[in-house]
Amino acid sequence: MSINQNQSIMLKRFFILCSGVDSDIVYTCSNGEQNKYAGIGATVFFTAVMAFIAGSYALFTVFDNVYSAVFFGIIWGLLIFNLDRFIVSTIKKRDHFLDEFIQATPRIVLAIIIAIVISKPLEIKIFQKEINTVLLKEKNEMAMLNKKQVTNYFKSDVDKNKTETDSLKSAISKKEKEVTSLYQSYITEAEGTAGTKKMGKGPIYKEKRAAYDLAAKQLDSIQLNNSKIIAIKEATAKTLQADLDKKVTETQPIIDGFDGLMARINALDKLPWLPSFFIMLLFLAIETSPIIAKLLSPRGEFDFKQEDAEMGIKNVMAQNRYQSDLQKKTDAEIYDKVYADIKNDKELYDYKKKGALELLKLQADGFVEKQKKSN
Repeated sequence: MSINQNQSIMLKRFFILCSGVDSDIVYTCSNGEQNKYAGIGATVFFTAVMAFIAGSYALFTVFDNVYSAVFFGIIWGLLIFNLDRFIVSTIKKRDHFLDEFIQATPRIVLAIIIAIVISKPLEIKIFQKEINTVLLKEKNEMAMLNKKQVTNYFKSDVDKNKTETDSLKSAISKKEKEVTSLYQSYITEAEGTAGTKKMGKGPIYKEKRAAYDLAAKQLDSIQLNNSKIIAIKEATAKTLQADLDKKVTETQPIIDGFDGLMARINALDKLPWLPSFFIMLLFLAIETSPIIAKLLSPRGEFDFKQEDAEMGIKNVMAQNRYQSDLQKKTDAEIYDKVYADIKNDKELYDYKKKGALELLKLQADGFVEKQKKSN
């Protein structure tokens, strides 16, 4: 036998093992019957492989670690393999298709759930570019909203600081305009172009000059005091802006990390549903194909031999149960007869009477003793 034939036989045996079929029975069947169950086992195996890939990718988006994702992906693949193998192995062919379908209904429902769970991570991988586009748009919106919320948080302090600064600057500006006006007033008075229109430095000029000098001193004082306060306010404004920028910077990594499994599933739901639906149908067809194949295939040699083996076991169990019931009934009849025979035995009657009298005497003596103690 060639190496290729040995490999083919080993591969077929492996897939038959995957199908969960009774190997003691199937290997006594024809080659065609063995190939049928090898095909069912291959479907179970490759469904578990797809589950491993899907589970590994899904867990990679959670743990962001290849080794952890592969480890838990293997566990998930083995779990799906065991479930599929159990589902296929527990479906037995019957004479009526409706009975078979009713028997397989819970298993079909379970297969649908497994198909949906397996397909979702692979859909996320297939539509990764489109999902990234949706996530980028959502991240930008979240960044803008976050900046707006942080700005609103600091708004009251910023506005108050700005109002106070503007008020101080306005006071200086107002005083400067007043000083300029007084300066023009006493100059024009001296030139004789306004006021009394008498050239020279008369009493009116001196009054206006004194008013100007006083206002100029007040301006110097206001500028000195307000400039110090304005410098503090401007420093405070810079601090508030720095705190605002720091808060936005600190929260940005949280927004940048918004690409986990749940975020990608939600982003997938925002894409057109038809491509995702067909991918889910594909996995549903793969997952339910072993069950459908068993339901649609006619009863074969393996099914008859399995039914014959089960019938033999049922017959043995029925015989054992019948013999046990018969033995129980026979023993009961024998004991009924034995007790009926000894019922009228004089010696046994006297012995039982003697024991009963002794017991009654002991009970009476005990009652008397209790009465004496209570008195």
